[in-house]
Amino acid sequence: MPVGVVIVLVIVGILVIAMLAKSVLVVHQAEKGIVERFGRFKESLDPGLRFLLPFVDTLRSRVDMRENVIDIEPQQVITKDNVTVSVDAVIYYYVTEAQAVIYEVANFYTAVTKLAQTNLRNLIGEMSLDETLTSRERINASLRTTLDDATDKWGVKVTRVEVKEIQPPKDITDAMSKQMKAEREKRATILEAEAYREKQILTAEGDKRHSILIAEGEKQAAILRAEGEAQAIENVSTAADRFFVGNAQLLKQLEVTQASLQDNTKLVISDQSRLINVLGLAEALDGSRTGAGLRAGQPQRQK
Repeated sequence: MPVGVVIVLVIVGILVIAMLAKSVLVVHQAEKGIVERFGRFKESLDPGLRFLLPFVDTLRSRVDMRENVIDIEPQQVITKDNVTVSVDAVIYYYVTEAQAVIYEVANFYTAVTKLAQTNLRNLIGEMSLDETLTSRERINASLRTTLDDATDKWGVKVTRVEVKEIQPPKDITDAMSKQMKAEREKRATILEAEAYREKQILTAEGDKRHSILIAEGEKQAAILRAEGEAQAIENVSTAADRFFVGNAQLLKQLEVTQASLQDNTKLVISDQSRLINVLGLAEALDGSRTGAGLRAGQPQRQK
């Protein structure tokens, strides 16, 4: 075979291999390929093995369909009360239409960054420093809504916007630190005062209850003592009624009897009187009665 024919065949083989290499395309997972035919959009390719017409179709770009993040560089922003603060943020987004993100905006990253910085400056410019430091959720929500509306035509969905840091000037930071320290000391003093007050109240309540319990105990003891004394008096009175009154009367009778015997030799005493028992005459009286009965029952002997 002539050398010229071999060279031609080699060249043709190389061209065929190059054409096959240009026509075979692998689109990776979570990507979409943008294909142009003669510089005009033809189609978007899904993940997998794809074939293009050599020298006719070209792969314009590969679009990542996963969620991505854009870091917004810190910028100086003036608040409503003329305080300059440094603010930065991050934006989370994902592509919904690969064709739009390629053809509707020249540089999506730059466009979103500038749009976020502008809207962040406008939002903070309408707030005071205190509102800015305490309204991050409000800033995040407002900025996300604005960016989502603006990027919708670019085939992008903004899912979340987070303000990372709001940094006031150093002198204001120092003043805020002193204010926070004073507030903490104030709260600590208030808490100590409240604790002391609660302690005093509890102590007073305890003393009150203690005094009440002591008074109730003394009252109960006094009642019991009074009841005991009343019972003792009642017992003494009962004993006196039972024993002393009769004996006293008898003693009085004896005294009267003694006084009568001093001047009289005869004394008439009823056999029912208790003086019979006191004087020991009961047996003599019984004996005399018995003798009198016997005499009454027997005839008298003649002398």
